[in-house]
Amino acid sequence: MSFESVDPGEGHSIAAWTAVTIMLLAITIGTVAFFLAQPWLVWASVALLVVGLAVGWVLSKVGYGVADATHHEVH
Repeated sequence: MSFESVDPGEGHSIAAWTAVTIMLLAITIGTVAFFLAQPWLVWASVALLVVGLAVGWVLSKVGYGVADATHHEVH
């Protein structure tokens, strides 16, 4: 008899991956903008960072987070 683990672990969800991807993009843009001395783009990347955090939170609340992923058992 084999048992499959359905626990995706911490952060292994659509919400987490989407949030992290958006936030990594924001940090990359912000770093390049800082290097090129473009303050408006640095602040725009800060705003994008906050958007990434909000998107992850919203996706988690609508059912794409880790807690909701464990309710879908595979037999």
